[in-house]
Amino acid sequence: MQFIEKLYINGRWQKPSTNNSLALINPATEQVFAKVSLASEADVEKAIVSAREAFPSWSATSAAHRALLMNAIADEMQLRYDDLVAAHVTAMGCPISIAGAYHVDCPIEAMRYYANLAATMDEVEEKGTVLITKEPVGVCAFINPWNYPLHQLIGKLAPALAAGCTLVTKPAEQTPTADLIMAEIMHKVGLPAGVFNLVFGIGSEIGPIMASHREVDLISFTGSTRAGIEVAKTAAGTVKRVCQELGGKSAYIITQDADIDAAVRYGVEDVMVNSGQTCNALTRMLVHSSKLEAVIKQARLVAQEQVVGDPLDDNSSMGPMTSEQQQQKVLNYIEQGIAAGAQLIVGGTQMPEGLKSGYYVKPTIFARVSGDMSIAREEIFGPVLCIISYDSIEQAIEIANDSIYGLSSAVYAKDKSSALKIARQIKAGQCYLQGSYFSLDAPFGGYKQSGNGREWGSQAMAEYIEIKAIICD
Repeated sequence: MQFIEKLYINGRWQKPSTNNSLALINPATEQVFAKVSLASEADVEKAIVSAREAFPSWSATSAAHRALLMNAIADEMQLRYDDLVAAHVTAMGCPISIAGAYHVDCPIEAMRYYANLAATMDEVEEKGTVLITKEPVGVCAFINPWNYPLHQLIGKLAPALAAGCTLVTKPAEQTPTADLIMAEIMHKVGLPAGVFNLVFGIGSEIGPIMASHREVDLISFTGSTRAGIEVAKTAAGTVKRVCQELGGKSAYIITQDADIDAAVRYGVEDVMVNSGQTCNALTRMLVHSSKLEAVIKQARLVAQEQVVGDPLDDNSSMGPMTSEQQQQKVLNYIEQGIAAGAQLIVGGTQMPEGLKSGYYVKPTIFARVSGDMSIAREEIFGPVLCIISYDSIEQAIEIANDSIYGLSSAVYAKDKSSALKIARQIKAGQCYLQGSYFSLDAPFGGYKQSGNGREWGSQAMAEYIEIKAIICD
C-alpha cells in the first residue's frame, strides 16, 4: 500500500499540520490501495502565502526561461509515462489499453503547446498613442475533478505557468496520485519554490478556503454545476476572477441523410469512453424519426462490442465507475429511465457478465426518450445514452438547445457544409462535425450553466492574463 504523507509547499515536501488521512479505493477491486494525508486550513494558508511570495520573481522571468522549464516538465512527463498511466488505471479504473491515449498523451503535448505560447506575453499592441500590454493575473487556485485528473490539471497549469502565474492546486480526493507525480516532476526540473504548490483534501472543506482567500487572484474549478455555483458565491466577496468548467448534457444531431452506421458508431463510442465519465459526452443522440429503427439496431451493435472488465486486461475497453457513489448514482438514473417508460435497448442495472466486484455499470442505451425525462435533462456522468427522435431539423435544434447546459455538441450530416449550417444554431461552446475529435487548438468551455471562461487553445491564456493600457503623450 502506498502512503502519501506529505504535501508539496514552497518547493519542499512537508507534513500536514494534522493527522487526518483518507483511504483511496481501487474501483475495480474495491480495495484500499493508498492512504493520503489531508491538509488543514493552516496548510492551505501556507501554500497560498508561498505562491504569493513567489509571484514577483516568477512573473518577472523571461518567457524563454518559462518555456525552457515547461519543456523540461514535458520531457519528465514522458519519462514518467508508465507511472502516469498506472495512476489512472489504479485510481480511476481506466483500462490500461486506453489510459495513455486518453489521459497522458494530450497533457504532455499541451505542456509543450503552452510553452510555445509563453512568448505571446511579451507582445505589445500599439494603437496610436496607446500601448496594450499583458501581465499575469497573479496567484491561481485550481480545484480539479476525478474523471480526467491529469488532463484537467495540465489544462489549467500549463497556460498559467506560461503566463507567469503561481499556483496552488487541489486534486479530487479520489484521484490524487497523478498530481503527486507531477509535483515530483516540478521538483526535479527545478521549478522555483512556491510557483507550484500541491495540497490534498476534501473539496467541501478546502475549496471554500481557496475560493475566498484574499491572496488568490483567480480560482479555476472543474466539477458539477451545483458545486461551481458555491465556488462562485464564495469567491464573490474578494471579487476575484472565477473560471468554471461545469456540467453538460450535450446534444448530437444526426440528420436524415447522414451515414447512419458511421454516425451512430461515433456517438455510442463517444459516450462509452472513460466509462461515460466525460463532461462533454454526447449523451443526447437526436435522430430523424424515419431512421429510428436503423439507429437502434446500430447502437445496440456498437454497445455490445464494448468489453467491460478488469482495467489491467488489454482486451477491456471499459472499466468501472471511479467510485461506489458514482456507480449508485448512474444505476439510479437507469432505474428512473426504465420507470419513466423509455425503451431499454441494451444494458441496465445488472452487474456486467463475468464480474462479481468493482463499481461497474453496463453500457446502457435508451430509445424513445422524451424531453421531460430526467435521463434526458440531467447529467448522469456514466455510460448511458438517450436516443431522442425528431421530425424536422428545426425541431432537432430546438431540442438540442432546450437544456440548462451548453458545454458541447455535435452534428453528423450528409457533408461538412450541411453540418456547419446546423452547428451555428446550437448554443454550446463546442460542436464536433462529421465525427471529429478533441483538438488542443479548440477552446473548451460552455454556454449557460456549463460554466464561464475557456480552457485549451490560445484563448486559455486569456484567463491568466491582465490587460494593461498605457496611454502615451
